[in-house]
Amino acid sequence: MTQNQECPLCRSATENVLWRGERARVISVDDSAYPGYTRVIWHDHIAEMTDLPTAHRDELMHIVWQVERALRTCLGPDKVNLAQFGNMVPHLHWHIIPRWRADSHFPEAIWAPRPSRSDTQIAAWSSQKAALLTRLPGYHKALAAALEQSAP
Repeated sequence: MTQNQECPLCRSATENVLWRGERARVISVDDSAYPGYTRVIWHDHIAEMTDLPTAHRDELMHIVWQVERALRTCLGPDKVNLAQFGNMVPHLHWHIIPRWRADSHFPEAIWAPRPSRSDTQIAAWSSQKAALLTRLPGYHKALAAALEQSAP
């Protein structure tokens, strides 16, 4: 496995790992604003999808799709955003972000400036978010089971 000790995704000591496979791992992103935010990280220090052999690209995307399916089943988001940038950290990883119409940034990307919200809207999202946070352990368990069952 190729590693880069300067890369924060190669040094994974503080991650909340939900599942670890031979070539990738799935972590819970510590962002209380977005319950269920999950990241899939390829173990090898590789920057681009086309740097992977076809079979490994297929394996990586299978993991991403399993995360999306578990999010939709367990948390019921209005939309799921999939993002693969690597601009700041050129190590292959996917962001899987469940989105709700009430969340603090919807319909904008979570990295965009927040749209204006009324106090009522902010309170509604806070309440919905609190309920979602109670469902995270079930999502994590279902995701790990799905990935174990479908691992190559």
